[in-house]
Amino acid sequence: MFQKTVVVDFTGMNDWAKDQLRALSREVVFYDDFPKDTAEVIRRIQDADCIMVSYNTLIPREAIEAAPNLRYIGMCCTLYNEKSANVDIAAARERGIVVTGIRDYGDVGVYEFAVASLVDLLHGFHGKQWRERPYELGGIKVAMLGMGTTGQLVAKALQFFGCSVRYYSRHPKPEAEAEGFSLCPLEEILPWAEVVVTQLPKKTALLGRREFQLLGDGKILLNMSIGPTFDLDAIKEWLRRPGNFYICEDVGILGTEGEWDGFDNVIYSPVCAGSSVQCTQRLSEKSIQNLLDFIKGK
Repeated sequence: MFQKTVVVDFTGMNDWAKDQLRALSREVVFYDDFPKDTAEVIRRIQDADCIMVSYNTLIPREAIEAAPNLRYIGMCCTLYNEKSANVDIAAARERGIVVTGIRDYGDVGVYEFAVASLVDLLHGFHGKQWRERPYELGGIKVAMLGMGTTGQLVAKALQFFGCSVRYYSRHPKPEAEAEGFSLCPLEEILPWAEVVVTQLPKKTALLGRREFQLLGDGKILLNMSIGPTFDLDAIKEWLRRPGNFYICEDVGILGTEGEWDGFDNVIYSPVCAGSSVQCTQRLSEKSIQNLLDFIKGK
């Protein structure tokens, strides 16, 4: 059992998970907003031995070192690797603090958003339309940049609607190849594609000026990652050219808020695709299971 658990920000955990936290700690403090700076993070966690946090709040070395009792950090979000994490995992490891994350909890909402937003733009259902006449998904050439669990779900959904789907990844994905998706070099897949879908780890900026030049015009970029997957100046140059569109939802805009004024070809949904009732349940169950495993010494 923990002495004090602090839920640092709005994590999306449901009431069942909150009750579980109360049962596992003598004291639990919940915050449903987001700390404005590191000083506020320190104020919240300095006497905690367990904290839970979303992807929205940075837990840097300074904050970790200011919490001498801290034993466990539960990330209620995807943990791809140390580089992309919003927690300084190296600093935590130096102090013997366990950091866990979760995976595969918001994937269904993400691929539903991908299909819905593309259909909307191709047909012009809400005013903005890709080309002069409406298009169906069937036959559209789609390049998947990143082919993890979510990427493969998006690819399968688009394939079901008749899209021609290829992928780029640093490493071959045998399970994707078995589904009929071909691995292609970046310099080949970008000119070929009409739609590019990025599903990459956080802080992975894959697309720069060279890549947007290879992509060309009359294309759609759909970002399903947390934060930008591109150089900001490069995408702005690309968006100023004819026929190009950029689509993202709530988590994709992170770090680029306020940068899109005057770009009518940027389509942004302020709703997170991974915030459904079912997603919240999966997030809650996996976050609590990680905590239970820590307590049991697994």
